[in-house]
Amino acid sequence: MVAIGGGHGTAVTLRAARRYAGLLTGVVSVADDGGSSGRLRELLNIVALGDIRKCLVALADEDSALAAAFERRYDEGELAGHALGNLILAGLIDATGDLVLGVAEAAQLLGASGEVLPATSELVVLKAESSHGTVAGQVAVKGTTGIEQVSLVPGDAQPPPLALERIMQADQVVIGPGSLFTSVLAAVAVGGIAEAVASTKAQVVYVCNLSGEVSETEGYDVADHVAALARHNVTVDVVLCDSIRGMRIGMTEAPVHDVPLTGENTLVHSPAKLAQALSGLLA
Repeated sequence: MVAIGGGHGTAVTLRAARRYAGLLTGVVSVADDGGSSGRLRELLNIVALGDIRKCLVALADEDSALAAAFERRYDEGELAGHALGNLILAGLIDATGDLVLGVAEAAQLLGASGEVLPATSELVVLKAESSHGTVAGQVAVKGTTGIEQVSLVPGDAQPPPLALERIMQADQVVIGPGSLFTSVLAAVAVGGIAEAVASTKAQVVYVCNLSGEVSETEGYDVADHVAALARHNVTVDVVLCDSIRGMRIGMTEAPVHDVPLTGENTLVHSPAKLAQALSGLLA
């Protein structure tokens, strides 16, 4: 099973997939330019590490002290704002001399029950074409309305070959949930990933967000999310959504399963409920 996206959303998908899948791979966006990731990117000339860290922690044991330490964020001094896991990842990448190898070392250190791969090893900037013109940078794109298309600069950034191999070998590819343009499509926009998703024999599932996000997808229904994927050459076999927070479904060619995907907290997806729905689709 391969999960594509970034941040909290793909971490939830990986937590869900641990309950039913064998070999797990997260293909994660590295285009963030805010917070700790943005500061380390500028200081050390490395890709954004925050989303990779979240996904590694999602694959670690829930009671792991090391995983908890990875999420420890300093609030004082020169390290204020930095997550310890980002600093460890930066050190491992420097020690191995390779982004993919450094992340693999971190996965081994955490005892992760799967692998996490960057969507690309290159430093990239997310760019959006919107009704307001061209906007560059993930933080700026997140605050933009009327987005039509996102792309990466440089435009020829490539994914690790292993990421494409895993997509082609998968039984199921799950896209989302997560911020549509700044997480999900920031990963898919890397050259070759959308083509691999189109070519794989895997079942391709889109897990829709529970509600639109301020600015980025405000007012979107499920069909609007699917249409945005299609504009980026991503066609899905089935859509999972939960309309508990009032999101309309709209008209879409892909079959839509509106099923319970939240627990007591209706603001986020429940890994257990998501696992039940995703494994049910495979069955």
